[in-house]
Amino acid sequence: MEDDSGGLSSMKFFSDQNTSYADILPPHEARARIEVSVLNLLRALKSPDPSISDLSLINRKRSNSCVNQGVLTDVSYVFLSSSFTKSSLTNAKTAKAFVRVWKVMEMCFQILLQEKRVTQRELFYKLLCDSPDLFSSQIEVNRSVQDVVALLRCSRYSLGIMASTRGLVAGRLSLQQEPGKEPVDCSACGSSGFAISGDLNLLDNTIMTSDARYIILVEKHAIFHRLVEDRVFNHIPCVFITAKGYPDIATRFFLHRISKTFPDLPILALVDWNPAGLAILCTFKFGSIGMGLEAYRYACNVKWIGLRGDDLSLIPEESLVPLKAKDSQIAKSLLSSKILQENYREELSLMVETGKRAEIEALYCHGYNYLGKYIATKIVQGKYI
Repeated sequence: MEDDSGGLSSMKFFSDQNTSYADILPPHEARARIEVSVLNLLRALKSPDPSISDLSLINRKRSNSCVNQGVLTDVSYVFLSSSFTKSSLTNAKTAKAFVRVWKVMEMCFQILLQEKRVTQRELFYKLLCDSPDLFSSQIEVNRSVQDVVALLRCSRYSLGIMASTRGLVAGRLSLQQEPGKEPVDCSACGSSGFAISGDLNLLDNTIMTSDARYIILVEKHAIFHRLVEDRVFNHIPCVFITAKGYPDIATRFFLHRISKTFPDLPILALVDWNPAGLAILCTFKFGSIGMGLEAYRYACNVKWIGLRGDDLSLIPEESLVPLKAKDSQIAKSLLSSKILQENYREELSLMVETGKRAEIEALYCHGYNYLGKYIATKIVQGKYI
C-alpha cells in the first residue's frame, strides 16, 4: 500500500491513522480487521517488487501524550497524539518486535475463533510454549499486545484478552450480573468485599442499584478491609472500591461504569500522602499512557479527599517517613507531565520540599475507628480537590 510519496514504505491498514483510540468491537469485526491486516501483508509480499514494509505504530511514550481538559464534561483525560514509530523486519533492533506482532495477532485470531477469553498472563505462557525464541518475558507479550491494539485500532478485550483483576467492592451497591440470578448485596459480603470480575462484557451488562451518596476509592487493601469491617458505609452512605494499589483495567472499567450509572455521585480517593498515592489517583482520574490507545477510555472525575498536606497536623512527627528513591522518581515524572492540576502540583511540591511522606495508617494514632470520622469530617467540610 502506497504512502503519500508513492513509495511502499509503511503499511497503512486504515486510512484514519490520526485517530488515536481503540474501538470496542464484537469478535467477528475484530477477526475481520486481523484478516485485512494479513491480506495487506500478503499483497505487499506478492507485489512485483516484493518487500516487507515497516509497521507504523502510535508512539506510546509520554512525550506523545496530550490532555483533554473536559470542556463539556467534568472529566479530563490523557490520550496519545498522532506521532508514530516504526518497527521493521530489516532493522536488527526491531525485527523480533515486528514478528512478535504477527504472532500475537495469530494467537488472538485463534482465541476469537474458539470464542475464548484469556488473560495476558495465560497468553504469555501459550506464546512461551509455541514460540520460545520470540517470547521470553511477560513484558514482551504486553508490548506486542499494545502494538496489535495500535495496529488494528481495537481494544484488548475485543481481541479476546481478558483483564486480570485485583479489585474489590463493598458497601451500598447491588449487582445483578446475570438475568434470573440473585443480585449480589455488596454490603453483605463481609470485610473481604466482592471481587470485581475481569470479564468487561459481564461488567458492562451488570444491573446496578444503589442508595449511596458517595463512591470512595481506597488505595490500600488493608484500609479497605478496616473501613468495610467497621461498616462505615452504614454511617456514610457510600460504596468502597479498591484495586489494592495501582489500578488494573477491570477496576477502572468498573468505576467508570458506576460513574455512568450514577453520574451525580462524587468519587473521592483516599490514598497515602506520597508520590505513588497521587500517581494511583491520577491513573483513575486521567488514565494512563501505559494503556496505549485505551489510555483515555475509563477516566473518571475523581476528587482527592486525603491524605493531603493539611492533614499533617493530625499525624505525629515520628509517623512521617523520608521519601524513598522511587518516590522521588515518581514525583519527577508527575511534575514533568501535562496532566497535573495546580493544587495537585502544590501537594507534590510540598512532599518534595519536606522530603517526607505519610501513610493513611498514621491516622490510627487517634484509634482504629478514626478513619470513618476522618472521612465524614472531610465530606461535611467539602475538603476534597
